[in-house]
Amino acid sequence: MSTINIQYYKTPQAEFILGSYSERLCLLDFRYRKMRSVVDVRVQRGLKAKFVEQDDLLLAETRSQIDEYLLGQRTEFDLPLLTVGSEFQERVWDALREVPYGETSTYLELARRIGKENAVRAVASANGANAIALIIPCHRIIGSNGELIGYGGGIPLKQKLLKLENSMFSLF
Repeated sequence: MSTINIQYYKTPQAEFILGSYSERLCLLDFRYRKMRSVVDVRVQRGLKAKFVEQDDLLLAETRSQIDEYLLGQRTEFDLPLLTVGSEFQERVWDALREVPYGETSTYLELARRIGKENAVRAVASANGANAIALIIPCHRIIGSNGELIGYGGGIPLKQKLLKLENSMFSLF
């Protein structure tokens, strides 16, 4: 069986689990989120691989880019990604990547973007299943009423990330 190299990475803001497979990042998620086991099983089954706690160059670069992002020194990540999900989830995650740094969108706008306006709940579910936080920016999705809802890292962290991005964005 193949392996997914994983590392746990704690920052002042959150603790992450990072995973790489075939020199691509397949996991950048919150270590203690509610859906931790569901996400882990989906990634391992989808790649027919098991987790092995082992570092590699990609995971080291991921840690560096996370730090730069959280310090406000990086607005885009430059890492090879490997997402593992259904066709629908992949479409939602692709649409998420189109939400620019410093901006927000809603679940309804995301559903419209993928041509599934009546599938807002399914879009929200796919958003919550995202295993590559920060890079696939699910934190930029808010409720239609402007309320901060649903985030694997918790609402306080979502608020901090949006504040970080908005404050950096206003400098340009």
